Amino acid sequence: MIRIATPADLDAIVQLHTEARATYYRGHLPEEEYAGAAEVGRSRGGWARAIDRPDATVLCAERDGTLAGVAAFAVRDGVMHLTQLHVSPSQWRTGIGTELHTACVDAWRQAGVDSTRLEVFVHNTRAQSFYADRGWTPDPDHPRAGSHLILRLTVS
Repeated sequence: MIRIATPADLDAIVQLHTEARATYYRGHLPEEEYAGAAEVGRSRGGWARAIDRPDATVLCAERDGTLAGVAAFAVRDGVMHLTQLHVSPSQWRTGIGTELHTACVDAWRQAGVDSTRLEVFVHNTRAQSFYADRGWTPDPDHPRAGSHLILRLTVS
């Protein structure tokens, strides 16, 4: 089931986000930068603001009553951005990511969005493959931002 996040989801979202990020940052960044107390607190604040923002959307994917994935998108600088898409590692390859992605694309189509962008960690090749399989391509105008690749999707 895909639904809009509520403030009651915040703890589960932060836990899932921290767990998912550890899978691709481990070995590339110091642990405190993705799972330390200060970073988890920063993440919690960001998710709380995203859930409450009227100009952002946070989607939760549930399986058997448990949060299995989360996605967020918002317009930044006049461009739609998929800012987050995370699936609990225990739920990888079960279709949760595809369901969340489809829900995002459906929402963008309904809103008349022509294209959207995202940033993906350069070492997160699993996510890069996921996005490529769904039509995302390198943004020719801005292919990289620091340690992240910028991808673009034309919404048809």
